[in-house]
Amino acid sequence: MKICTIICEYNPFHNGHLYQFQRAKALSGADAVVCIMSGNFVQRGEHAVLDKYTRAKHAVLAGADAVLELPAVFATSNAELFAKGALHIISSIPNVTTLCFGAEHADKTAFLLGAKYLANEPEEVSKRLQEELSKGTSFAKARANAFAGFVPYDLLCSPNNVLGLEYTKAILQKEYPIDILPIQRQGSGYLDERLQGEYASATALRSAVQKGENISPYVPKFVENDLPKTLPKSLDLLEKYAVLSRKTDEIAQICDCTEGLENAFKKVATSEKTLTDSLTSARYTASRIRRIALHNVLQIDETLIRGCLQSPLYLKP
Repeated sequence: MKICTIICEYNPFHNGHLYQFQRAKALSGADAVVCIMSGNFVQRGEHAVLDKYTRAKHAVLAGADAVLELPAVFATSNAELFAKGALHIISSIPNVTTLCFGAEHADKTAFLLGAKYLANEPEEVSKRLQEELSKGTSFAKARANAFAGFVPYDLLCSPNNVLGLEYTKAILQKEYPIDILPIQRQGSGYLDERLQGEYASATALRSAVQKGENISPYVPKFVENDLPKTLPKSLDLLEKYAVLSRKTDEIAQICDCTEGLENAFKKVATSEKTLTDSLTSARYTASRIRRIALHNVLQIDETLIRGCLQSPLYLKP
């Protein structure tokens, strides 16, 4: 038996995901497709638009043979830890031969070459990375600039490409006997908020739900019937309460909370603006701020994440 896996969020499931399912089954030669899906919280540092059981149901109705939960410690972490956590789980499933993922740049050779450089960072890249960071550049952009000439620039600038690289790097580092199958994304880009063509991004669909726009052309009927009329409320008040309730040195233990960010969180916690609006900058992306704030609420620190990566884990259908 051969199993093809897909790491996903389905926030919400849409036609592009359905296309990926069809291509994964056709190209992998697998007997079954198993999804590793985020639970109620997603990598953007937010709660999903639908609960995990409803989203898992959508995956099964679309053709998945099983859906397993990606625990929150990994599902809400940065791309590297998200990927390592997912592969840690996948590696314990017998007969997995393939990992399929959507990408803006679906060149398998480029992913393999790029992941090798990421796993064994050249000395000149490390030096250039530090120079970029010292200028106040965000980590993602600094890394893309530092690896220019080694890794195709668009692989490190597009969200799905970045995750694909991290999946591939995790496979190479642990020598998992798993082949990668990148599938070219169709239609709108990851962050495109426009509804157009046959395929719209999850970002566009969440925005459309909030505005009350018609999304029926872009999602299967079984998804449309389950979507709420409006998005869930923001976690900002809860996140501010958690910042005010916890000690500064506790916040500092959260992954990616570096360079004194814990003090910045404390400083803006009583502001009328959201934590994300207050702290997002050229250096710190909105997703990074949201992840830190959510991890503070859930009391997930870096030590816990690293420990989970080294520990035997469960498979939760």
